[in-house]
Amino acid sequence: MKHTISVLVKNEPGILSSVCDLFSTRGFNIESLTVATTIDTSFSRITIVTNGDDVVIEQICKQLNRLINTIKVVELPKSAEKCIDRELILCKVTAKDDARNEILRIAEIFGAKIIDVSTETYTLEFSGDTRQVTTILALLKPLGVKELVRSGMVAITRENQFINLNK
Repeated sequence: MKHTISVLVKNEPGILSSVCDLFSTRGFNIESLTVATTIDTSFSRITIVTNGDDVVIEQICKQLNRLINTIKVVELPKSAEKCIDRELILCKVTAKDDARNEILRIAEIFGAKIIDVSTETYTLEFSGDTRQVTTILALLKPLGVKELVRSGMVAITRENQFINLNK
């Protein structure tokens, strides 16, 4: 089962290498890894998506907590009510005459942006949860995906109070 782990660390050289070494020496796989500084540039947030049962994830979290520059390790909740996650893709799609309208229609439905156009391709930018990214890629693939860049997942917990933004 997939798990998302958020690790707050001191922003110092070698910390990412230490995290990756922890995974590789124990034979754990990293499915997705994103790292960036926080609002305070002396800290970085590492978001890791990995597979494992609850025992393995608990072991990973304990090992991450033992790293010297680690401030906080949190396994993020799986439910959409408790956690927000997003991925970004840049996708270059073959834009043959008969496919151009279909690409534009798919982009419009998903709220993707066409960020580059050439005589042979459209390049789309899309951000969404993993399910949405998988769905748009499944629709674009038959049209001819020439190149794809996919970021790792970023995630954050929701606050306890819910506000309906659709009102």
